[in-house]
Amino acid sequence: MVKSKSLVIVESPSKTKTLKKFLGKDFVVEASVGHIKNLPDKELGVEIGDGYKPKYVTIRGKGNVIKKLKQSAKKADAVYIATDPDREGEAIAWHIAREIAKETEKKPVHRILVNEITKSGVTAAMKSPGAINEMLVQSQQARRVMDRLVGYKVSPFLWKTIYKGLSAGRVQSVALHLVCEREREIQAFKQREYWSITAEFAIPTGEQYHGKLVKIAGKKADIPDEKTVGKYVDDIRKQQFTISDVTRKEVKRNPSPPFTTSSLQQAASSRLRFGTKKTMRVAQQLYEGVELGAEGAVGLITYMRTDSTRIAPEALKAASSFIKDIYGAEFALKSPRVFKSKARAQDAHEAIRPASLENTPEKVKPYLSREQYALYELIWTRFIASQMAPAVLDQIVVVTEAGKYQFKSVGSTYKFRGYLQVYDDFAAQSRSEDEAEEESLIPAGVAKGVDVKTSDVNPHQHFTKPPPRFTESSLVKELDTLGIGRPSTYALIVSTIQDRGYVEQKDRRLYATELGMDVDKILQKYFEQIFNVNFTAEMEQELDTIATGERDYVKVLDEFYRPFSKLLESIDVEKATLVEETDEKCEKCGSGMIIRWGRNGKFLACSKYPECKNTKPLPGTEPPALDEKCPECGNPLVIKQSRYGQFIGCSAYPECRFTKPITLGIACPKCNEGEIVERKSGRGRFFYGCSKYPQCDFVSWDKPVPHACPACQHPYLVSKFTQRKGEFLKCPGCKKEFDRELEPLDQVDIAA
Repeated sequence: MVKSKSLVIVESPSKTKTLKKFLGKDFVVEASVGHIKNLPDKELGVEIGDGYKPKYVTIRGKGNVIKKLKQSAKKADAVYIATDPDREGEAIAWHIAREIAKETEKKPVHRILVNEITKSGVTAAMKSPGAINEMLVQSQQARRVMDRLVGYKVSPFLWKTIYKGLSAGRVQSVALHLVCEREREIQAFKQREYWSITAEFAIPTGEQYHGKLVKIAGKKADIPDEKTVGKYVDDIRKQQFTISDVTRKEVKRNPSPPFTTSSLQQAASSRLRFGTKKTMRVAQQLYEGVELGAEGAVGLITYMRTDSTRIAPEALKAASSFIKDIYGAEFALKSPRVFKSKARAQDAHEAIRPASLENTPEKVKPYLSREQYALYELIWTRFIASQMAPAVLDQIVVVTEAGKYQFKSVGSTYKFRGYLQVYDDFAAQSRSEDEAEEESLIPAGVAKGVDVKTSDVNPHQHFTKPPPRFTESSLVKELDTLGIGRPSTYALIVSTIQDRGYVEQKDRRLYATELGMDVDKILQKYFEQIFNVNFTAEMEQELDTIATGERDYVKVLDEFYRPFSKLLESIDVEKATLVEETDEKCEKCGSGMIIRWGRNGKFLACSKYPECKNTKPLPGTEPPALDEKCPECGNPLVIKQSRYGQFIGCSAYPECRFTKPITLGIACPKCNEGEIVERKSGRGRFFYGCSKYPQCDFVSWDKPVPHACPACQHPYLVSKFTQRKGEFLKCPGCKKEFDRELEPLDQVDIAA
């Protein structure tokens, strides 16, 4: 008789291999590949009158996954659902349990929470199986339903006022509002000039120190212009200065807590230049398991979606031993350092830390990609530093005065580096710009009452700066601070507002697009009660109360939806408008022309639409004309833009609808009849295909360049980019790589 096996179901296929190694031959491990059920795409999918009951449908492509899970469950003697230990994972577990209910009617179905994919972590989870947490499932469901109600009911307003296809999101629209508000602050900012004065002072031994003017006649130094600063400089040079005060003290600096999801995304952005999506993708790989040679797949970090700074006692004990062994007893703490989590934190999981201190970054480096190693080292050093002794500095503050002028000098030296031996976060905790300017080396001979000479007095011109634009990481920090979103949603929020074209990223800064500004303007005009920071943060807390059992699912949704539906009823969709009037008249009917939105941007349209359908480009935005005539009507051809990329069309459109693709001047290598043209996928990514499509299905994600390969004479090269090499060319035939001047890369100094 064949012995039956237990079934373990996880989310990610990459976890299956790791868990199989830990669980052994008595277990079968299958993956759901994320969610298997979702709300329908083309309808609301929520029975509002029936307790906000969601109508779940099988996600396209998941039918075979469900079938396989049912077959495996039927053969198993017990089922363990080990989806991710968060609300999304709990919801996935709930859907899986319902789908396999018939096959497991007389079998135990357990829910296990694997916080770290290590032998000890998996063993501990298997020893303490539980049931699916219905309250967590309801909390996730309430969030999903609320988001669907907002998006499904509000998006038509955007279609009416701007153009069809745009969408609004309960949380994403608030993130967009933050970016747009910052953009308006920057646009409204008025630069102000101000000046500062620094001086070099010499004590009797000849040694010098640097000071900054901080007070004039007992008030903070405020110098508005060059004329004023000139008078002060001349007067200061005539003064006889004396050291009026010297303060020496010991200053301790404590390390930052171990990473939460938000702080990891911020640190990875500033230190590694990782975007939020990339950070979470790489962290997921480290959590799910990396092949460590003969040891096999091992999870290197604990679960990476968390808002807690809590650390398990056994991990604190291991960190203390490690620090004593590697750095010495003076770097260790007498008792573990405990960090207080924020008031809004769910505290469902530990902070992000290494799963085992035996796997040091140096030990596992040969098995990790460059990105994996960089992020793992960051997590490792932050965790170890959080349990190390504070850094100790000797600080000296010198006040130098003459008449009405007071200068301040600050100097500090490390007495004991402490945790800075491992993780230097001094800049993250750092002083203000003014404090940094005051820093200087202070000679040992300074003392109160000593007369000093001014050897140099220098004025410095400054200008006030507008508030900085958000980066992905600083926007995540702002959302986290305001209590908007949750660890599992930060990366999605930031990517969504960019994918929709509402925000674009330049030089790692987030800029609100013209479309984004207008979308925000409409949402704030009609739905300010819904899309505001306070309301959204309050709703996040309300959703949390469902998870804790304090509030009922239906009551929370009722309290949200009833005022929301009244607001919807009070707005006339037909009168909702965001129209800009102009002085221009329609040449066809004489009515006024207005500025409207289309998928390709703003344009002029007749105000009598749909009676008159005359449209034309805004002045200055006309498509570039070509030295080519339309073969059908003789009018000039122009370059146009559609959602699928640029193309050539007739300037007399819509009377003449002639179009043709823009070619790259390279013959299609597959059919030799068409030419390669640039296209745009439904997801907004550019690719290159044959102009004879669908007769020819040639496609390339890399842009072909009309240069024959110097090595094998392949008719074209493709343009590539990597972080290490930058931009370069590669031959699709012989695979050799070249710089932009067609010099072989192995002969090029990449660093130069």
